[in-house]
Amino acid sequence: MLSPIEFFVIVVLISALSGILGALTGLGGATFLVPIYTLYLNVPIAYASGASLISTIATSSGAASAYIKDRITNVKIGMGLEIATTTGSIAGALTVAYIYAHHLEFIVYIVFGIVLLSQVYVQLAKSKFELPKPIKPDWTTRVFELYGKYYDTVLKREVEYHGVRWWLGEIIMFFAGFISGLLGIGSGALKVLGMDWAMNLPMKVSTTTSNFMIGVTAATGSSIYWIFGYIQPFLAAGTALGVLIGAFIGTKILVRVTNKTIRYIFTIILIFLGIQMILRGLGYGL
Repeated sequence: MLSPIEFFVIVVLISALSGILGALTGLGGATFLVPIYTLYLNVPIAYASGASLISTIATSSGAASAYIKDRITNVKIGMGLEIATTTGSIAGALTVAYIYAHHLEFIVYIVFGIVLLSQVYVQLAKSKFELPKPIKPDWTTRVFELYGKYYDTVLKREVEYHGVRWWLGEIIMFFAGFISGLLGIGSGALKVLGMDWAMNLPMKVSTTTSNFMIGVTAATGSSIYWIFGYIQPFLAAGTALGVLIGAFIGTKILVRVTNKTIRYIFTIILIFLGIQMILRGLGYGL
């Protein structure tokens, strides 16, 4: 039986690792924390989700500030998409309150696993490309000025890009917000999907802008979690501390690795945790 101090140290260490992975992939550390807490530390999923939402705010604060300084994050695009994610987050948090009240937690496990696994195909399909294939600007590109550029230290050149299909990005962002509120994560996986696949932005822009956005989405959902008593302060404090440390480390690593490397890391973790969560929901997990 772990003492409170030992448990706190373990939480900080796990959270730091999750923060590194979250900063690298744009998922936010919470995507990895909820499965690890519930599968390996036997933390009730309601409390794991609540702590992870708090950690997501820390991840966003730590990683986003560094990415903005490096001028990789597209703040304008991120702010435009936040309208949809915050609306979805409120709907998702209210839905999960009903699920927990009626002891239907297995639904959350299964949905979580499906959400993780659903991202694998897209990542594998695009892993062979360092930068997305150019797509002709559409009317949303011009109206919403979805343009940007950043200096890629790996490619050693300035990368100019433009986004397309803003409307499709907004639709995906609403569902990303809903999943965030439902599962207690920043839902960076769907945010990255919305910007990477739907809007055809470079992976580094997608991940860094996702990190910028997830804090606002998580803050919206966490307020509802707090009202329903799903945030345990001791667990949330250790989680936030660890993730914040990990997020800072992750930002230093991101600028030195290729987009393809990030995708491979992303995919392996998604497969492993996705299968584990589904098995737990079906009663076959650890």
